Amino acid sequence: MVTGQGRRPPVQVRRRSAGDVLAGVCALVALTVLMAGVPAALLILFGSPLPDDMPAASDLTNRVGPGALIGILVALVWLAWIQLAACVVVEVYAGVRGVGVPARVPLAGGTQSLVHRLVVAALLLFSATSVIVPAFTGGGGLSQRPPAQTQAQEFQPPPAVPQSTNLTAPAETSVTENLIDESATTKIYRVQPPEGRHHESLWEIAEKCLGEGRRYKEIFALNKNHIQPDGTRLTIASLIRPGWVLEMPADAKGAKVIPARDLKDYYRYGHAVPDKPEKPERPAKPEQPVQPEQPVQPEQPRESAPTTPAPDPKPQQPAPPPSTAKPPTSQPPATQPPASQPPASQPPASQPPASQPPASQPPASQPSGPSGEMDGAAGSGGASVPGQGSDQEEESGGRFDVGWPHGLAAASLLAAGLLGVLGRRRRAQMWNRASGHMIVRPEGEAADAERALRLGADDEATRLLDLGLRHLSKSMAAGGRALPTVYGVHIGGSQSLDLWIAPADRNPPAPWQAFDDGQVWRLHGDALAGLEASDLGDVLAPYPGLVSIGTNDSGRILVDLEAAHGLIALRGPEDVRRAALSAIAIELATNRWSDHMRITLVGFDGELGEGLAEIAPDRVRSVPTLADALPELEGRSEEVRQALAASGVDSVLTGRCRGVFGEAWMPHYLIMADRPSERDADRLVALARTGTRMAAGYLVPGDVQGATWTWDVDAAGRLQAGVLGFDVDAQLVPDDAYRRVFQLFRAANRLDSVELPGLAGGAEPPTAQQSSVEIRLLGPIEVEAPGPMDESRRELCTELLVYLAAHPEGVHPTVLSGAIWPRGVSAAVRDASVARVSDWLGRDARGRPNLYYDDRGRIRLGSEVRVDLAVFRWLVWRSAAEPASETAYMAYALDLVRGPLLAGRPRGRYAWLADHDLEYESSARVIDVAHRLVVLRLDEGDARGAVGAARAGLRLAPEDEGLWRDLLRATHATGDVAQVQVVVDELRGRIARDPVYDRLQPQTEALMEELLPDWHGVGSR
Repeated sequence: MVTGQGRRPPVQVRRRSAGDVLAGVCALVALTVLMAGVPAALLILFGSPLPDDMPAASDLTNRVGPGALIGILVALVWLAWIQLAACVVVEVYAGVRGVGVPARVPLAGGTQSLVHRLVVAALLLFSATSVIVPAFTGGGGLSQRPPAQTQAQEFQPPPAVPQSTNLTAPAETSVTENLIDESATTKIYRVQPPEGRHHESLWEIAEKCLGEGRRYKEIFALNKNHIQPDGTRLTIASLIRPGWVLEMPADAKGAKVIPARDLKDYYRYGHAVPDKPEKPERPAKPEQPVQPEQPVQPEQPRESAPTTPAPDPKPQQPAPPPSTAKPPTSQPPATQPPASQPPASQPPASQPPASQPPASQPPASQPSGPSGEMDGAAGSGGASVPGQGSDQEEESGGRFDVGWPHGLAAASLLAAGLLGVLGRRRRAQMWNRASGHMIVRPEGEAADAERALRLGADDEATRLLDLGLRHLSKSMAAGGRALPTVYGVHIGGSQSLDLWIAPADRNPPAPWQAFDDGQVWRLHGDALAGLEASDLGDVLAPYPGLVSIGTNDSGRILVDLEAAHGLIALRGPEDVRRAALSAIAIELATNRWSDHMRITLVGFDGELGEGLAEIAPDRVRSVPTLADALPELEGRSEEVRQALAASGVDSVLTGRCRGVFGEAWMPHYLIMADRPSERDADRLVALARTGTRMAAGYLVPGDVQGATWTWDVDAAGRLQAGVLGFDVDAQLVPDDAYRRVFQLFRAANRLDSVELPGLAGGAEPPTAQQSSVEIRLLGPIEVEAPGPMDESRRELCTELLVYLAAHPEGVHPTVLSGAIWPRGVSAAVRDASVARVSDWLGRDARGRPNLYYDDRGRIRLGSEVRVDLAVFRWLVWRSAAEPASETAYMAYALDLVRGPLLAGRPRGRYAWLADHDLEYESSARVIDVAHRLVVLRLDEGDARGAVGAARAGLRLAPEDEGLWRDLLRATHATGDVAQVQVVVDELRGRIARDPVYDRLQPQTEALMEELLPDWHGVGSR
């Protein structure tokens, strides 16, 4: 077996000749003289090189005599000998261990070359054969060929064959076939994805497959500068990426043996490609570009070399819609049950009218595997990852790669909360960036975390829950009614929101509807638009203790911690229990349906406590022991008792609903990682068991005597909520997942910025009349193409097309698979999707495909495909190249901006944006161009033109206060004071509606004070 780099005909083995023996003896004698004779002679003639006493400072100023000169020369000879000895050690080690090219000794080029020849000649005396010819090639120095050629290859002779005439021919044939087979194969190794913080390195691969980490240089030499499936090259030995294909030396263990002819295909595609797509003949026209174009056709993948990990073989069972969910095994009665008693039996459910969907009850438990496996139907509020369902099961792969923090992607409400807080941090980054720069984007594990969050976040369900509950509270207060106790919530994606209430009430306020004799109140997703138009900014969150505990086949289940009226104990294996508690803590700290809450973490390590306190410093406090937390909890409980007595309201819910003594009803939740001691547990139980809602919740691990609710979670991640009757796949965030989240937020806290990439300019993009395909990204995503497109596949094909538009240099199919199908996909499905997009885009005016493979195997868009972002970049480049027309070019560029970048993209798609510069660069460029145009037009006296420029920039970046200040200045320059007041009111209204954009920068407030002295400050919520 030899590698592809070192393939050559079989070498005839010969015995040592007399010349080989003589050369070896002479080399051995020379090495002995150099290694032993030289130091012995120096010791005899000049004595020890070490001085008898310590040198004095006066020695440096004394005159140099013959004795001192001889001493200096002797020291130099000793240094030369030490270098020679190092070369001998390195060469002997390399020759004996067979590691290929020996390590380089510093400043020993010629010396090491001489020693190399002597050592190789000497080793001939002890080797079985004399096939070390490559060691003497290369002229006067060491051979610089790859290790596969420099390393001595020993070929064992074929086994002896009995001297029989009838067996001679078959034996010779067998030997010949073996030689042909060996010379026609090579070995490869695929770099594995990271596990946690561990990433593979060439040293580890060499240690695992070659038995010696120092042999990583051989692997590096074999693969240096080869283009990998993701389009990059191996240039630095310490930088390798998951999915790369590395050719291995012949003696590698555990490597995959492939035909040598397929090696280039593995480098290029990541797998063998038996039939490459055909290239059409070029039209014989002088204006035809030199670049060959190749229509996209689906490739037939080999069964033995899949592109990505195979999907989970477990068949997916279609989950019923939320409206057909079955009731739990038990439900609370009409009144809140005592802490120690189980709920009463379920009353008979009434069938809703035929025009209404069936009632949604807590779904029955059905085993579906460990949490985080993403089983279930799309739109189940977190029971599955988006992109999985009827029309998309064909395009979906299996589960996440093992390196993905899939627990974050499965936690849809938690992910939405984290992304909301992250958006606030990035606004601060944008405020601090310099012109011509963009904010720092996350990399590595932090980018993995953001991809998972983007993939799983359900912002619509989050808004439906938040606004629906606030609207319910406002409506009940307007009618003089008390809020019901909500012991559980079911979210079926953004389709519906169900509250399980006690006592039952058949008369909910509109747009809520009652089912099952008033035990269930439902809000449909189509009511979200009306809720967003309502004035709910001053309504307190009525149920801030609602938190996700997991998912089942039809959706996500939330439980109100305050409804326990006491302690909640969570039992189970320590690691799973800790992951469940961490998920609850993170969701409580970042959700948007809570106001001014306080969370105390006890016993968690410094990483979780400090990291979560860094994300939500106004909500989270971490202490080492329960004794440190109890005084504050007891004081808070007494404050709530006094507020209830002073306000005259009957419960915390009524106080929140009516908005009296608002600060008194803000909750305080305790989450413990370690089981409390008996003494502290008794004290905590006495504090928690109040018998009524006290704006508090307590979660502790283990089996605690006196707990109101006891939940159990098993090693498979299945959680049973005891008397509540819920049996779900628990929401889990293990340690490695939240560590990645903290890395993501640390990157978002950086205030340094990165210079924007240079604009290459180049040929002018096609005009709207010249283009055959139009792709618009600067606003809602729009694609105008001549071909047909199935509506059920439009979202997937549009994302694929946007990804290609964001990579004008082309994309390798393997890279495309990982971006569009992060959970994995087969090559056949990927190629069929690419072919579908190619049919959609059709051909240009010359008959060439608008989507094609180039000569490097990359998928590219044709020259007549017009992308508005590419046109924007070209116009900006042109404005700098022609200062006289700068204003005109910038105005043309801003005319392309129609709204926020990629607005309207569906949930669960475009997760690859987390690891791409598209959002960061586009926002920075549009803001810079708008600001520059405002300045230019104000200098020209065109105030209304400056207003238009600021408005154009705000269409894409409505949160940028720098552009709001530009708009205020430009509006003030028009002389219309009333219009300035309109802009101020618009900005204040935006703050009132946006839960993230909740306060103004001091510079903005100062400018408003200067331009409109009688404006009233905007308070943060």
